[in-house]
Amino acid sequence: MSPAYEGTLVHQTANSTASRPTIVALCGSTRYWEQLAEANLYETAAGRIVLAPGCNMEQPHPLWEDQARADRLKQQLGELHRRKIDLADEVLVINPGGYIGDNTRSEIDYASSLGKPIRYTHPVPARQTDHG
Repeated sequence: MSPAYEGTLVHQTANSTASRPTIVALCGSTRYWEQLAEANLYETAAGRIVLAPGCNMEQPHPLWEDQARADRLKQQLGELHRRKIDLADEVLVINPGGYIGDNTRSEIDYASSLGKPIRYTHPVPARQTDHG
């Protein structure tokens, strides 16, 4: 098992209910697409429902080859991801090397404003975990 996921197989939250598995929203830069997929695998294997980014706009695709369309889609996907955070019981931030970009920071701030528990795959300097 990857060191970043040690202990996640037994992690439960106060929001967990016996009627359904914990729902976790994955947040992080799509530049770490492979790490997002790995987190999805581990969280799913741990019995959690995973809500993750569905598009990797870092890779070429006809849906976003036109810049204007790409800009609209990026906004739409950002809003969709916030709705995933709304549905989630908790958030898991995929942050190799402690990296948290502006979009991920915004998602963390949003989740924090909703009182969602937030986990990280890698340690984050204290200044990056401040939510105020």
